[in-house]
Amino acid sequence: VAGKPHDGSFERTVEVAEKYEGIYAAVGLHPHDAKLFDENTAELIQRLIRHRSRVIALGEIGLDYYYDHSPRDVQREVFIRQLRMAREERVPVIIHSREADDETVEILSAEWKDAPRAGIMHCFGGTPEMARAVLELGFYVSFAGNVTFKKAGNLREAARVVPLERLLVETDCPYLTPVPFRGKRNEPARVVEVARCLADLHSVETEEIGRITTENFVRIFSLV
Repeated sequence: VAGKPHDGSFERTVEVAEKYEGIYAAVGLHPHDAKLFDENTAELIQRLIRHRSRVIALGEIGLDYYYDHSPRDVQREVFIRQLRMAREERVPVIIHSREADDETVEILSAEWKDAPRAGIMHCFGGTPEMARAVLELGFYVSFAGNVTFKKAGNLREAARVVPLERLLVETDCPYLTPVPFRGKRNEPARVVEVARCLADLHSVETEEIGRITTENFVRIFSLV
């Protein structure tokens, strides 16, 4: 969910998911807006997770030390609070981490180790070492268009670390448009370029990446 916690965007997102077949929603407070977290926010997230069948995860949550739109201590506090909520509600989490690799892993190691449900590292941009650390914690790792960028050699090394059964692809639309479309608005159809890149890194066919990542998605969220 993108939007402020009390502007109706959480509820509207869930309504879209409930209206269209094959669309699902996650609810959670992004680290940019951590300073807006209050008890009403917590109650709203909990209510939507508990009572709306198309809400399948809590996220995206985490740390963003690149923009620092919310104070870092507040980001950490709200991140931990939402992880604990997800454990209590037994739902997967979707994690955002930018320029905060060490603290993200530290918090996840403390709060999500042996958790009852899986987690996803959204739009992964970390190092191979971070990839290994989150894999140890049982996370799946999702890659977007930035894995195709010319200067993203270290990120491609991280993608090689992730076994196929823990791999996901995403668009991060409208951002991170993959090569060869850089400079244009991203869109879901271009996720195939991410799949092609990952297929090359893992020496499999692009169609195999599509099949495996779809199976992974279904497994993470216990979907039919």
